[in-house]
Amino acid sequence: MEILLIRHGESEGDILQVHEGRADLLLTDHGRRQAKEMARVVKEKYMPEVIWASTLKRARETAEILSQETGIPVIEEDSLREFNNGVLAGLPYAEAKLRYPEPEGGRKPHEPIEEGESELEFRFRAQTVFSKILAESAGKKRIAIVSHGGMISNLLRAFLNLPVLSDTYFPTGDTGIHLLKLNGTQKIVMFVNDCGHLAKVDSEQLTAHN
Repeated sequence: MEILLIRHGESEGDILQVHEGRADLLLTDHGRRQAKEMARVVKEKYMPEVIWASTLKRARETAEILSQETGIPVIEEDSLREFNNGVLAGLPYAEAKLRYPEPEGGRKPHEPIEEGESELEFRFRAQTVFSKILAESAGKKRIAIVSHGGMISNLLRAFLNLPVLSDTYFPTGDTGIHLLKLNGTQKIVMFVNDCGHLAKVDSEQLTAHN
């Protein structure tokens, strides 16, 4: 089985410079163009048999654009949502820093953000939903999972069996694509964070601004 991990496109949170997490913000027009280019490339090179998606608007909209391009239905999955950052969701960075400063020495992995979850809870949620998706997708040749940067990083940790408290991170750009392969017990990382499809979108935006 091949597994596509795809991040959502540019969202309103990127423009507003706020903590996203559980803030349920839409894609920008630029984000929709990014998603359309991603969908075109996925259809041409990595056609999936099923699309799983976070239920937050920015990911759900990205998945819907992919679904419209490929004709493949979307399965919504709440557990693919981004890190639950509780009281920080939707707050501008500067305001959040003043109202909810980080504890001295940083927050411990088991300590949740107020009204949110801890890093440990986030990792276990990712591990659980990844196991569920793989089990329910048994027999499929290729699946796509549309989610968020933090969740995708944790899904990659789960795939690679990295320690729960791993300090290894996997950044993902807007509509960045990762491709993983399960071949029996063998796990293969085909590529990570492919954003080549954004060159056309960025070029068009630059032309429009000139």
